[in-house]
Amino acid sequence: MRMESDTFDDLDLRVLDALEVNGRASFSRIGAVLGVSDQTVARRYRRLCAEGGLRVVAVRDAQRLGQDHWTLRLRCVPDSAPAIADALAKRPDTSWIGLAAGGTEIIFGTRPRSAGDRDDLLLGKLPRTPRVLEIHAHQMLHRFYGGPSGWLRKFAVLSDDEVAALRPRHGTEAREPARIEPEDEPLLAVLERDGRATHPELQRATGRSESAVKRRLASLFASGAVYVDVEYHSEILGYPTAAVLWITTSPAALHRVGQALAAHDEIAHAAATAGPSNIIATAVVRSTADLYAYLSGPLGRLEGVQHVEASPFLRRVKQLTYPSPAR
Repeated sequence: MRMESDTFDDLDLRVLDALEVNGRASFSRIGAVLGVSDQTVARRYRRLCAEGGLRVVAVRDAQRLGQDHWTLRLRCVPDSAPAIADALAKRPDTSWIGLAAGGTEIIFGTRPRSAGDRDDLLLGKLPRTPRVLEIHAHQMLHRFYGGPSGWLRKFAVLSDDEVAALRPRHGTEAREPARIEPEDEPLLAVLERDGRATHPELQRATGRSESAVKRRLASLFASGAVYVDVEYHSEILGYPTAAVLWITTSPAALHRVGQALAAHDEIAHAAATAGPSNIIATAVVRSTADLYAYLSGPLGRLEGVQHVEASPFLRRVKQLTYPSPAR
């Protein structure tokens, strides 16, 4: 993979991959691994944020926490989908949102934090929205790829030694169960806005000592309850086309097909689901021609695949964050 942009170059790509490996790594640590100064990394980071849509944020891992994770597909009255999508994007329990089907369909992921929140959305708000004509809900059962596994890792932008030098070291906390306590909420509120918030910033937000903040952060990350993720405009990499794939397999082939998808370069996320299809995947490619080549080639050749429907995104409304136009 190479940057296909007049603004960004291969060093920017390496900085992006370094942040996927460890979003909280200091600029000096990233610079030492990449062989450049920390000032250079800081400049590239600021430009990627300003012009490449880069955001580094903490994400609660619903699968590790044993919480529900749903993908919803809404068919809407023409011209109403953008406004409904914007309203959904402002909800803290939506993780990504895209417009498809010429702008009459909304596809989004949601992680309700309780059964009450789930029922409020699925049984309350959405059915009572008059311009929503149809709702299909898919509950995630098993993640094959995505979450803490970044898409750029598939392209070996960094060497194995560079990745090892960047990986966070959490120590013995890895033995602790994945759990978020009520007193963690002020800490996570800051990290969900800025995954690179400093320890003093977190200390001020939580009222805890800096050492207590460091210990709790290490525990949350090591247990897998929380991970730091990055979003950016895939267009700057030369991959402007993304589509959700609704895949139906035979029951016996479900796990085998999911594992195969996880190894495909085109797949940024894949999960087994309960719903109208039993695998949902997100493909990111260079063009619609490449999407066709993938559907008719690597995906089409997988034994056990019975049906595939592709929903190319017309526009991605939300990835991990929903920044206002002023940001």
